Amino acid sequence: MANSKEKRCSWCLSSELYIDYHDQEWGMPCYDAHTLFEMLNLEGAQAGLSWITILNKRENYRRLFANFDYVKVARFKEAKIEKLVLDAGIVRHRQKIEAFVNNAKVVVAMEKQGESFVDLLWSFVDFKPIQNKHKSMATVKASTELSIAMSKALKKKGFKFVGPTTCYAFMQACGMVNDHMTSCPHYKVCANAANKTKRPSHWPK
Repeated sequence: MANSKEKRCSWCLSSELYIDYHDQEWGMPCYDAHTLFEMLNLEGAQAGLSWITILNKRENYRRLFANFDYVKVARFKEAKIEKLVLDAGIVRHRQKIEAFVNNAKVVVAMEKQGESFVDLLWSFVDFKPIQNKHKSMATVKASTELSIAMSKALKKKGFKFVGPTTCYAFMQACGMVNDHMTSCPHYKVCANAANKTKRPSHWPK
């Protein structure tokens, strides 16, 4: 995009990887179950760390966690987890790694019961992206009532590493809320995508 770096959200300007993530993904509405599973778990892996740390390891996560195919991840055994804990390509935090496997099992169990992982996540914004109008990062919250509600619901289902702050970062990343600055060219890109991206046909209009 031809716009200068200065017009983008300030948080992404420290590296080209960050800028690319900001321009191509962050805030774009996502309705794909595997991508949502990936982002929810990566946001959980970020807890206590910087997001750029996770972005730098993202391809390793994809390689080691079966490209976030939750059916496959749900089958990981203890021996596999032991190998992952020793792999420097990802954050070697046993509880976070175990959470990936646990969360995969929860999604698989939901689907077996006829529940939709995608529907559950998007239900917290009534199946339509919230278009915030931030002019300064100072007004962007770390968590909201909606992310608190999502966190409680996910924990009740059995998900792990899904606190309110993690859930809000996830909501921002996957376009459930548009938290680009209004001065950022991607604010309108994401707002327009909310109207043009194909949504599940059974969702309310």
